[in-house]
Amino acid sequence: MKSEIISVCGNTKYHCVRLRRGEDLLKSIEELCKKKDISAGFVASGVGCISKGKIRDASGITIREINEDCEIVSLNGTVSAKRCHLHIALSKEDLSTIGGHLCEGCLINTTCELIIAEIPEIFIDVEDDPETGYDELIFKKAV
Repeated sequence: MKSEIISVCGNTKYHCVRLRRGEDLLKSIEELCKKKDISAGFVASGVGCISKGKIRDASGITIREINEDCEIVSLNGTVSAKRCHLHIALSKEDLSTIGGHLCEGCLINTTCELIIAEIPEIFIDVEDDPETGYDELIFKKAV
């Protein structure tokens, strides 16, 4: 992460960063959230390209590797210092698209311009959900 600008609009704070070649997309977002102590937020924009990717499919089990340059055509999800839950869609050279749950191993190729919006007065926590069998994110009002 080379440059960072923080802008405030109303009560919402926006963290604007540019990721560089070789940086891991998910790890970079997690590090930013921890460094800035973001209690709840979302990806407002994520534009750039990757040289290698890892995404999990809808089974919740299978992680697929992409070993080619791809454009990031969509990046969205919730973020916090506690946990991030992100989905990504990638466009390949032949313009086919693949998408799923963002995993560690999506490496930036040339750049990624990333904007994280911080949600005021909310924090994200994690709670076991017996219905899904996963630790799920929950939203709470800040005290």
